[in-house]
Amino acid sequence: MNRLALAGSLMALQMLVGCATNGSVDAVRRDVDETKTRIYSLEKELTAAREGEKDLEDEFAALRKTDADLQASLDSTRTDMQALSGKVDDAGVTMKRSAEELARYREDADRRIVALEDRVVKLQAALDELNRRLHEGSTLPVDTAPAEILYQKGLESFKAGDMSAARTQLTAFLDQQPQHELVSNARYWIGETFYSQKNYEQAILEFQEVIKQFPKKEKAPSAMLKQALSFKALKDVKSSRYVLGKLVQEYPKSDEAKKARVLLKELK
Repeated sequence: MNRLALAGSLMALQMLVGCATNGSVDAVRRDVDETKTRIYSLEKELTAAREGEKDLEDEFAALRKTDADLQASLDSTRTDMQALSGKVDDAGVTMKRSAEELARYREDADRRIVALEDRVVKLQAALDELNRRLHEGSTLPVDTAPAEILYQKGLESFKAGDMSAARTQLTAFLDQQPQHELVSNARYWIGETFYSQKNYEQAILEFQEVIKQFPKKEKAPSAMLKQALSFKALKDVKSSRYVLGKLVQEYPKSDEAKKARVLLKELK
């Protein structure tokens, strides 16, 4: 090959190499730019991921705090439920006991009502008989009149305010029928005649006979109350308080005991 042809070949080769080199550089530059762009995108995605991770950690911390609060609230609720359960059990026992006591009270009340009804019937029959006999024997002298009539006349005289006549008739009744079931009542009403006349000393003695001889009769608590009032009228507060205290102790459920409790407070 001649020198001119060789020179032309070399020039063509250099131009070809120059073109190839320029193209490669451009390609490399493009690759670098693309890589930078991808790295920037990845960095942005990594930053966003880290921020998301922090948000998740904050949310997880909040959830853990909420879980702790819920656990504490649950423990407190369990404690309250246990206490409430204990109160319910106690209330159940109390209600059961109260129901049993109420049932016993009702049974006792029913028995007492039946007994009272029977007694009312008998008393009414006796009263009717007394009224009949009183009407038939109204002209008889006191010492010869039937005992029940004397007792009835004594009560009528007492209600009419004639204490002397009442005392005479009731005393005649006691003389004729010392074993009669109304003896305690007659003794009591004799005491009432003295009390009404403000003869408190004699009233105290008559009421004492009722208290001593007939402690289980219905007039016993009434006699104790009137005896205490007699002592009070005589300014003997110590004796009055003693009798009232004994009345409350021995007949706690009586109506007289209720009055006695009030009087005891007044005498303090």
